[in-house]
Parts: sequence; structure tokens; C-alpha cells
Amino acid sequence: MGDPQTADAGSAALRDRLVTVGRSAGLVAVGITDATPFEDTRQVLEERKAAGLAADMQFTYRNPARSTDPQQALRSVQSLVVGAWPYPAGLPADQATLGSGRPQGEVARYATSDHYADLRGALGAMAQVLIDAGHVARVLADDNALVDRAAAHRAGIGWFGKNANILVPGHGSWVVLGAVLTDARLPVGSEPVPDGCGPCRRCMDGCPTGAIIAPGVVDARRCLAWLVQAPGIIPREVRVALGGRIYGCDDCQEVCPPNRRLDDSALVTAGRLVDLIGLLGAGDDELLERHGRWYVAERNPAYLRRNALVALGNVADGNDPQVVAALVGHLAHPEAVVRAHAVWAARRLGRDDLVALVDGDESTDVVDEVRSPPPPAR
Repeated sequence: MGDPQTADAGSAALRDRLVTVGRSAGLVAVGITDATPFEDTRQVLEERKAAGLAADMQFTYRNPARSTDPQQALRSVQSLVVGAWPYPAGLPADQATLGSGRPQGEVARYATSDHYADLRGALGAMAQVLIDAGHVARVLADDNALVDRAAAHRAGIGWFGKNANILVPGHGSWVVLGAVLTDARLPVGSEPVPDGCGPCRRCMDGCPTGAIIAPGVVDARRCLAWLVQAPGIIPREVRVALGGRIYGCDDCQEVCPPNRRLDDSALVTAGRLVDLIGLLGAGDDELLERHGRWYVAERNPAYLRRNALVALGNVADGNDPQVVAALVGHLAHPEAVVRAHAVWAARRLGRDDLVALVDGDESTDVVDEVRSPPPPAR
């Protein structure tokens, strides 16, 4: 593959140009590394997958041999140009003080708008510089084809936090990551950033379900961010911990000291709150149109409804006529996964009287939900 460190002065000038363009396009960090396979990362992925820690998560776990070898994405690759795009780091506000008085669901900050589109645009600007210089370039972001955190670490973008996120000096983990693969042999940038966590374990202790089982090791079977994306029934033991979340979870980032030092002047990031009654009242096509860029299991809007019903059970008033109407409508939903979670939400809100609406339901999921111990009352 060649050694990028032997690149000539022309390549050094190209590297400098890439960094300048990337920064001008909005990236808060740009780093360059070689394209040798991430063998240690491959081993870790395979071990965690074998141990069940990946649950049914695909992404880079789907094919570790592919996602840890840049040559699988670009045969002629010599270098990776890695970039970090920032997203708003406003701290959370009390849900009860927000919105129109109707129950609100919460969305993780990275999903409040299409930050990956912004990232791809900035990476594309650097890719165009390479193409104009006669090189091949391919942009990869939020893709199964590359372990972006490992690439960012090796490129000197940031260090691995105990929550397995990359923390960029001065920006924390409020970033999305991607890379440009190229056949240009570019000078390798700085060494990996030293660990900045030290003995701190606030993210581990702050995880609502104890999903961070060791420094840098996350058990997806307990991780709320994964469970709202996974298909099927949300485990009963984590539903109360979900609170108002309908997509993603920021708790391990919110308690992180480097993250908390950032500007918190905008306490609520635009798009973080979703009207649960409005979501549950929307048609399926409308739901996918609104939220289709999220990862929705099987592209089935029933899973958005499932998430919203759990959130409704955790934050709503069971005597609110609009809440009752939403529960009644979803207790009659054609998909069993929705009816089952509507049962849970009704019981959580003290509306056991509504559960009679599923009498005679033969779905195993619904029957199991009705027969299960009641959730703690709000």
C-alpha cells in the first residue's frame, strides 16, 4: 500500500489544502491517517459480537472484515482524511416546562436535523480537491463500510471516552464523524490524542440502564439508543428508564465533564422535542416523511408508534382526553407490537380500564403484556 509518511512536498501541500478546505466547510477537526486495516478493532468487534454485546445491531458489526479494511471500500486507497462535524450541545431542560402543554417526546441531539448531510457536504468539498488534483476519492459517513470512530482516533481527531464515543478536544463528543478515502499518499498527521478521561466514570455511572459495562464497552442489549431502533418488543425492564425518549439517548454525553464545559446558552436544541399526540395521530406515510432519515427498523412506522407509546406512558396524564383517545386508537392498531405497547402505556398511566379493549386478542405479544406484572404507576 505504500507509506504515506514518505509523501513528497506536493502531497504535503495537498494535505494542507484539504485541512483548509475542510475547516472552511465547517469541520471542527480534520486528521489524516494511513489506510492499513484496523486489525485490533476487527478483533474487538468480533469478540463483542460473539459475546452478544452487539445484540442484533448491524452497522459495522454486520461484517467486521469489511468495515475494518478500507480497501474493501476503495481498492486503491492509500490515505483516510477524517473529519468531525459539530452539532448543538445545549443541555436538557425540564420536559414539564416545554412545549404546548401536550406531552413531548425527546430526540437525541445528533438526530435533530440532518447533521450527516452537512458532514457529507464538508467531506465532499475535500473529496473534490482530491479529484481536481487527479486522485480518486470516496466519501464515507454513517456507513457500514468503515469504523469511523477507529479512523478518527488513529487520525488524531480525538480520544475514546469510556462511553465509547470519540471526544474531540474543545468540542467533546457532540460531533458526527466521517472520512474521505483516497488513492493519494498523504502525510500522516498527528499522533492519536491522549486519553482525557482519567479516572472519571460519570458516563458509566450515569447510564440509566448500566449499559456501559466496562470502559469503552457498551452492551447494546441495555443501551436505550439501540433499543428504540431495534425491531420487536422493547424489554419491559427498560421502559420506565426510557422516559420521554423516542429516538436516541444523550445521557452518557450529558454527564461528561468535557461536554458540560461547552456553551449551554441554548438549553433546548431545536427539534429535540416531538409532540407525542401529533406523532401518534399522523398517518404512516406522514410519519416516514417526517422521520424517515432516522433509522426505523424495517422502515416500519409501527416502531415509531411503539416508542411514542412508551414515552406517552412515562410523561403523559392518563386523564387527558387526547391521551386517552391516542391509547384507545392504538389498542386497536392492526400491528400487535403497537397494541402491546399501548397496553403497557395504559397501565402505566393508571388506565387499566382501557385494557379491556384488547380482550380476546390472540397475539402472543399482547397476551403476554396483559398477563405481565403491571408497571409502576406514575
